[in-house]
Parts: sequence; C-alpha cells; structure tokens
Amino acid sequence: LAALCCHVKAKPCRAFFCCNTSSLCFSPNSLFGMGNPLLDISAVVDKDFLDKYTLKPNDQILAEDKHKALFEELVKKFKVEYHAGGATQNSIKIAQWMIQEPHNVGTFFGCIGKDKFGGILKQKSEEAHIDARYYEQDEEPTGTCAACITGDNRSLVANLAAANCYKKDKHLDLEENWKLVEKAKVYYIAGFFLTVSLESILKVAKNASENNKLFCLNLSAPFICQFFKDNLMQVMPYVDVLFGNETEAVEFAEAQDFETKDIKEIAKKAQALPKDNTKRQRIVVFTQGKDDTIETFPVLKIDPKDIVDTNGAGDAFVGGFLSELVQEKPLDQCVKAAHYAANVIIRRAGCTFPEKPDFNCPSA
Repeated sequence: LAALCCHVKAKPCRAFFCCNTSSLCFSPNSLFGMGNPLLDISAVVDKDFLDKYTLKPNDQILAEDKHKALFEELVKKFKVEYHAGGATQNSIKIAQWMIQEPHNVGTFFGCIGKDKFGGILKQKSEEAHIDARYYEQDEEPTGTCAACITGDNRSLVANLAAANCYKKDKHLDLEENWKLVEKAKVYYIAGFFLTVSLESILKVAKNASENNKLFCLNLSAPFICQFFKDNLMQVMPYVDVLFGNETEAVEFAEAQDFETKDIKEIAKKAQALPKDNTKRQRIVVFTQGKDDTIETFPVLKIDPKDIVDTNGAGDAFVGGFLSELVQEKPLDQCVKAAHYAANVIIRRAGCTFPEKPDFNCPSA
C-alpha cells in the first residue's frame, strides 16, 4: 500500500512528502473541496452595458440590488460562455485537469439553486470531470459571477446568492455525502467559506486531523484575516497546509499581532501556531506575484504582454499544488506544478485551460 510519509526538515515551513508506489495515487474522490460554487458567465459587452449598471471597465465587486437584472440581460443580449467557478471549485477543477485520468479524483460540495443556472453549473462541473455533489435548495438562486469584457478589461460582478446557504445538517451530515468525505485523503477549503459554514469546515478539518490526513486552507482575502479572524483561528489548529498571497499574509500578521511585515517571518510564525495533529509539521505556502514563492521556489518567467487575466492565478496555483499533493509527491514538485498551472491560466481569459496540460515532472 502507498504510504504517506512526512520527513520534517530542520527549517520551519518545510516538509517533504514521499510516495513509495503510485498504485493508490489516482483513486477517485481522493481530493475533497467544499466552498462557494458560482457559475461564471463571461461575454464581450459594450460601454453602454457597463454604464447602465455603473460598472468600471476593470473591477471586482459584489452584486447589489441594482445589479440583479444584469445576469439575465447579459445572457439575452450577448454571446456568453459558461464555466464552473468559485475559488475552491476552480482549484479542484484545475487539479483534475492536471491529473487528467481517472475522472472524478476531485469531489466538491457547495450550495446551488434549483434553477436554470444551477442546471448549467451541474453540466459544466461534469464536463470538468469533477464529482460535484451540490446541496440544492429553492430559497436563493444559483450563485453567479458575470465577467463583462471590454477590450483587455474585465469587470467582475459576483452574486453569491445560494452559495451562502450551505447547511451542514442538510448535506454534509448525510450518510452518502459523509462517505465521500471519508474517502478523501487531501482536503481543501478556501477562506471565503468561513463566512458561510464554520461548523461544516470544522467537521471536515477535525476528521482529517483525527485520521492523519491532509487539511489545506487558503487565507483567500485580506477581509477574511481581518473580519473573520475568530472563525479562521478556530480552524487553524487543524491546518496542515496554509496558502495565501503576500497581501493576505501581511493582513494575517497584523490581525495576529505578529509585529512583522516580512513575509518569511510571517510564514515561520504561522507555521509555529498551535496544531492539533503533531504528526505533521504545518507547511505554509505564500505566493508573491511575479516574485518567488516563499520557501523559496522560482516562478516561471512570463512576458507581460502574454498576460491576459490574472484573476484565476491564485486558484490555479492551488489546483496545481493539490494535483501533486494528492499523489503524495515531494513539496518542490507540488510547487512546480502550482507555478505551471498559474502560468497557463494567466495567459487566458478567466479560469480556463487547454484540453491537456503540458507538465512533466519526475515521479517521486
């Protein structure tokens, strides 16, 4: 049987994972994600459309009441493309793309509406070959994210709607769903879900810790570190791999009174926070845009003129990392895959990718 080995190095923030056989590295439902599913709807629009909804050409906002009609109008007036989106679902989707076969290595839980957009989202997740088991309810419509494209600019408008309605007792606790959670060996949740269902995250995280499996969390946004720090710190003892970018790292350090803005020092302090499962040392992975990833791994260079859209870069980085982690590959290989996936995604509009990856890394 494949063994997951943890060899802690002398330096903080470092660990090494090895796999002595690949026979179990590709089993379905090995990777579990839970978060806010959104149907990404993208279209090239005109200035009149932006003006009608008071949108800036290059911006990211949460939908207000005045934007409610935007999504249907976008579909009616323009040629649209649909993709399964939302931070965690994007990362699971990218991991599955990197792995290719078998399908359904990634499982995803989240809440959608019983509506047209929900039906499209189910279809798109199936096309991405992920095993999406949505909690479907009829009180709120399926969450959507409109990408209104003008030239090289993208104005993103997100309406979380049903994504905010996930219920532990109505979905996660159901026997057939919990069996899928138990089947996984790596778990990933973006920090955004801390605003939706802390109790669901804690149930998954504690289960991972008790069974010596890998639980991964993303800081996701500065406001999570600042305004949801109590929820975040309830989950932190169970976190084996912590992701974040430099902006989130600095905000996290400030919220935790680390008294430093040095990213490496913040990584060390985050790594040293109390941990429930002491069999594993926490790994902290902080990205720094075009600069090297902390601990420190060189990024793939890219000509600025080849950059189309950086919005999905963070999700893609995590997805690439998870694709190797679930195969129990070494940490440096996980980071190489992460950099590769991010490098592919920023050359394209939205969190989209070619049919197959061109990533070759020696096996562990």
